[in-house]
Amino acid sequence: MSALRILVPVKRVIDYAVKPRVNKAQTAVETAGVKHSMNPFDELSVEESVRIREKKRAPGGVEDICAISAGPAKAQDILRTAMAMGADRAIHVDVKEGDDLEPLAVAKLLKKAAEEQKSNLVILGKQSIDDDANQTGQMLAGLLGWPQATQASKIEFGEGDSVSVTKEVDGGVETIRAKLPMIITTDLRLNEPRYASLPNIMKAKKKKLDKKTLKDFGLENEKRLKVLKVSEPTPRQGGGKVEDVDGLIGKLKELGAL
Repeated sequence: MSALRILVPVKRVIDYAVKPRVNKAQTAVETAGVKHSMNPFDELSVEESVRIREKKRAPGGVEDICAISAGPAKAQDILRTAMAMGADRAIHVDVKEGDDLEPLAVAKLLKKAAEEQKSNLVILGKQSIDDDANQTGQMLAGLLGWPQATQASKIEFGEGDSVSVTKEVDGGVETIRAKLPMIITTDLRLNEPRYASLPNIMKAKKKKLDKKTLKDFGLENEKRLKVLKVSEPTPRQGGGKVEDVDGLIGKLKELGAL
């Protein structure tokens, strides 16, 4: 098997424990003064990449783990976290706050990055928890012409450049096999990400972090979608109590459910 050069895309998103609020103009979710962190699915990708190296699961070994993120200057925080978890280095592609990239633009950026870094394996979260698009990995595979395995819950390496990926499906699991180079997107059952220790956080400050722009990759942030309005979902009405089964049936008839 070839030595792995793993590219791990990570995204800065509103922390999963924070309840998002729509801004006053109803144009987007309010991000000012809101806690951000690494997208949870991307944490799985970083953890899995590091485990492949630590447990020597790949016969050819792991030559390099490079984290990459496109976003404002604060995106460097999550890149430092990725390096504290075990990534060797990082690339920050500077994109202005509020000028978010659409999935196709991200896929085009990652294609250029994978080619430039000579990556033969890209492990990324199946989706980000802000837009929930679940498109970037699939688009990237299409642009590169590489095989893809989505929503991985288990990754195993075989002889040659063979990689087997298992994912959960309705009523069971599905395992597919492909050869490097390839794209893998991660799901929640794959692993449990580690907490970055203080010594590793300090070491991460000395690791290499390259700063680039879209122009460095020959790209522009071309918008294909337009957000017309963002609004809160309609509040759910409270339920009611009934005394017995006859009362329940009567209530359902009253509501037109029977």
